[in-house]
Amino acid sequence: MTTLDERHGEGAREAAGAYRPDAAVPLDQLTATEPLFAGSKAANLARAARAGLPVLPGFVIPEGAGDDPATLRRAWRDLSDSGALPLVVRSSSPQEDTELSSLAGQFASVLDVRGWSAFATAVRTVLDSAHRPDGSIAPMAVLVQPMLRARVGGVMFGADPVEGRADRMLVSAVRGGPDTLVSGEQAGTNYWLSRRGRLLRTEPPTADTLLTRSELRRLARLARRARQVFGGPQDIEFGFAGDEVAGGNPNRVGAEPLWLFQSRPITAMAARPSRGARLLGPGPVAETLPEQLQPLEEDLWVAPMARGLTAALDIAGSAPRRLLRTVPVVTTVGGWAAADLRLLGAAPPRHRWLALLNPAPGARRLGAAWRVGRLTAALPGLAADLVADVDRRLARIPAPGELPGPDLAAELRWTRAVLVSLHAQEALAGALLHEPPKSRTAAGAALTALAETRALGIPDERAAVVAPVVLALTAPNLRGRRRLPQGPMPGSGNTGDTGNTSPAQRPVAPAERRIPGTPTERRTLNAPPQQQTPAARPSRESDPGDRTPGAALVPTPASNGPSPTSTSAPTSAPASHRSPALLTASRSPALPPRESLRLRIRWVQEVQVRLVREAARRLGPATADRVSLLRWPELAAVLDGEPLPADLHARVPQAESPPLPDAFRLAHGGTVVAERTGGNGAGDGRGVSGGRAVGTVWNGTGPRPTDAVLVVRTLDPALAPLLPQLTGLVAQTGSPLSHLAVLAREFGLPAVVGATDAVRRFPPGSHITVDGTTGDVKTDVRTGDAR
Repeated sequence: MTTLDERHGEGAREAAGAYRPDAAVPLDQLTATEPLFAGSKAANLARAARAGLPVLPGFVIPEGAGDDPATLRRAWRDLSDSGALPLVVRSSSPQEDTELSSLAGQFASVLDVRGWSAFATAVRTVLDSAHRPDGSIAPMAVLVQPMLRARVGGVMFGADPVEGRADRMLVSAVRGGPDTLVSGEQAGTNYWLSRRGRLLRTEPPTADTLLTRSELRRLARLARRARQVFGGPQDIEFGFAGDEVAGGNPNRVGAEPLWLFQSRPITAMAARPSRGARLLGPGPVAETLPEQLQPLEEDLWVAPMARGLTAALDIAGSAPRRLLRTVPVVTTVGGWAAADLRLLGAAPPRHRWLALLNPAPGARRLGAAWRVGRLTAALPGLAADLVADVDRRLARIPAPGELPGPDLAAELRWTRAVLVSLHAQEALAGALLHEPPKSRTAAGAALTALAETRALGIPDERAAVVAPVVLALTAPNLRGRRRLPQGPMPGSGNTGDTGNTSPAQRPVAPAERRIPGTPTERRTLNAPPQQQTPAARPSRESDPGDRTPGAALVPTPASNGPSPTSTSAPTSAPASHRSPALLTASRSPALPPRESLRLRIRWVQEVQVRLVREAARRLGPATADRVSLLRWPELAAVLDGEPLPADLHARVPQAESPPLPDAFRLAHGGTVVAERTGGNGAGDGRGVSGGRAVGTVWNGTGPRPTDAVLVVRTLDPALAPLLPQLTGLVAQTGSPLSHLAVLAREFGLPAVVGATDAVRRFPPGSHITVDGTTGDVKTDVRTGDAR
């Protein structure tokens, strides 16, 4: 154990004759303001005392103090009135209470020290705490002050570190001294104040009144003065007490003196978005791009989506053209797709009443009314034409392996351009065209097709080859295999199949296979057999799994073409090599325009995946896994014959990060700051499928309760097979026009989207009530099933 005249071992002992500071230095001396001499805690209090702040008297035993027991005992006797008053002995290291690190609670403090022997033991305890767990020894001074019996004590931050607001103060108070608060023994009552001390809110709202408004204003005045003394907002420990302390300089304004026990810089302020920062969120774009993206994926899928949505908003007059030209509607943050929620109308205006008085949005919509009216009437036909054009173009794309590099680049350029048109028309169709509540969906057709392919024994990795509509259940990905939903598939009757026979009841014909090694003919991307040349027409023996990627995606257009109001659902492959059972899977009812457009978006994305993978294969195994780190202009240049970027080998993939909050803003440096809401947890969602249910929360993993209510972050299409087994559905984000919302209406499943922080608020196993009409989601103590 360290003695009073020892300082951390022989290696730290000063040489004979070297200068040693006095054994006890009063806080009102100038030398006590030096952190390297007195430690940061004592130095800060000494500076505060010299500036006139209400600091208790005391002295500091400096780092490396001389062996002078008489001086130390005299200082103890003067401060404690010969032992009559209790003292507090605290650590004061130059390494703690700094702007970079507080090291709060890492060193020892001893309270209520009475008598010389107890005082000597307390000093040794503080000095021994300088030995860190990592084996290092921190320089250590010792601060000694009177022990004060506070009526109310606590901690005050001169800024709000939780929300990163410098114009707010946060006070947490408890009965007694602040030690029980900082140790976690008491939770405390929290007060949020303005910079002038005005009370903004209290948590918990029903807590006892520990501090009067006058005392809160005095605390705010103390925080402002400390900010001036130290040049920044401070983390302050305080106490209100009536004890008289000899030599003190209490703040006498009010019934009780206010004392400053500690002041140190606030070391951890939350990032604060700048005024006017955009409100972003995954919103509806997470339904299309739910996974973290790499740079090339961003350029292939996010950029066309942003341009398409910008065009749709401009045509509809939903946003100022000047703003649309300067602000991307969709962007990426850490590789996750995020949309401007206010531009998309997914969030209310910041100032609702001012928005009602603003004539610009109404005038803008009025100016667009004529073209929107004409467009509404023409849009079904335009969508059908676009779908037909896309199908014809995809059918003419040769196998990627047979395309020269410049032609690969040309096809990729076309896919990026056509995605802009598809996204624009899909957004307009969703906004302008009325779809029946139980209209057919690509996801429903995909579930039927997937169920049939599994019934036929076709592996999942070949399901999209046989029935391209299955791609509606997956997200695009350049780096890995697609993941199809697992679990039992809903019956075809639930998903809109025209027949009433389940896949298990239909005759199953084995898939015809080509003998490995058989030469293959040159094939185009699923052009109609009657349009292909004999050399290009696939034979019956051709294995669909070995055909070109595009040929596995695109249907043969119906001979009579799509109807003006809808497009035919996809067939899987030319009829010449589809079994009768597969013909059943591919015959789906007509899809509404929006669903047809969404399906083509997914097909075009899959063609991009195949083209990029072919480009990666040509670059060789050493580079293939790094192609996703290229930007689109770089890949296009490489396909046109240019060399790879010299720094490609040094690039690293996008670091894995958690999904984005439902709504957030970006602070300096791109820091994500979640948007705080004042919702109470009930009624803050949006009902998207009518009905009412009471059930047990399930997160999709582990055993499923019999009355499961699925609570998730986003409406991922991969969740579709679970819907028939659910009692209700709740999502933090989502759109009433999303795949799962439409399917929920098909199944008559109560569903709510936009339920703020639902995953945290409703943990698995809890019982909740879901009202799919009003959007109410609230905890319910009852169990059972009610709709």
